[in-house]
Amino acid sequence: MKKITSLAPGRTCLFGDHQDYLGLPVIACAIDRNIKLTAEQNSTNTFVLNMIDIDEVRTIDINAAFEKLEPRDYFASSLRVLRRYGCVPNTGYTITITGDIPINSGTSSSSALLMAWIRFLIDAFGIDHEVTPEFLSKLGYESEVLEHGEPGGMMDHFSIGVGNIVYINTKQPFSYRIIGTGLKGLITGVSGVPKETIGLIGEIKGNALMSIGIVKQNFPDFDLHASKIEDFDRYRNCLPDRLIPFFEAALKNYHYTKEALKEFEKPVLDLKKIGELMNQHHEVLRDLLKITVPRIDAMINAALRAGAYGAKIVGSGGGGSIVVIADPQIENAVIEAILDAGAQEAYAVNVDPGVRTIENIEI
Repeated sequence: MKKITSLAPGRTCLFGDHQDYLGLPVIACAIDRNIKLTAEQNSTNTFVLNMIDIDEVRTIDINAAFEKLEPRDYFASSLRVLRRYGCVPNTGYTITITGDIPINSGTSSSSALLMAWIRFLIDAFGIDHEVTPEFLSKLGYESEVLEHGEPGGMMDHFSIGVGNIVYINTKQPFSYRIIGTGLKGLITGVSGVPKETIGLIGEIKGNALMSIGIVKQNFPDFDLHASKIEDFDRYRNCLPDRLIPFFEAALKNYHYTKEALKEFEKPVLDLKKIGELMNQHHEVLRDLLKITVPRIDAMINAALRAGAYGAKIVGSGGGGSIVVIADPQIENAVIEAILDAGAQEAYAVNVDPGVRTIENIEI
């Protein structure tokens, strides 16, 4: 009888929110808040999933084909995807799932759960493919986004699957590289306001793609990946007023992400400069894409008043969490300020090495 324990981190997006679905780059990092999945083989043909934090138990037949998927049922979609790669369950497991990633906060608790589940399934039943961080990440993306026809990108799965601080080039041909293994002064603040994901991403993505399409119709030589922030005035006049902010946001966010990459490639990180770029990125998310809410704004303003170098909303928006970068010596003061501004939680985080198996033994 086997016992397998897998661990998957949450993630925060440092630069590039609302960019991955446009084929633009992202800088994200895995953080040391985790979902832990502990599985003990049983003598049945069922997975018994005990989700302690949400007080829910689910039973899944190991032979279920899941020809019809329920919305956001990633347990089912991943079983379907993994079967195509030769990962076929042949015995049941009793599974306990716990975690300290806040749910619906923009730090990818659902993707972390999915990645821990995929890591367990491969350890338990094998797979007809070399298991690499990139392959695990692709399985997560296929299971969560492609299989369900959802509008998201690859950032969550590659952040969690690859770990560390990762630069993700989402343009085809897709590529990624680890650009750091640590970042001092990193803080997460959780608003307690549930984020909006599917609807908000779908709406912003649709408007952004429409604006880029109209610019291309009028300027056939336009290439978003070769664009510069100064190009905005050249193109804006061909757009209806309601689409201008989405096009401007794409150009500006791309610029700030490229500038941030230059900073991360330096031998010594300039936290102050990275913070300034983070603030500029947040202004775009707040003023152009309008994805913040009053509590998020209050938390960010409080962090900056307390001396943080930079702060921004994380993820799809409409609530969720913020990421802050500060001098490590004033971390505690910044955390207190964020809490006083109404945050549900705020804490320092470290960069995490990514999804992994921490136990695989015979019992």
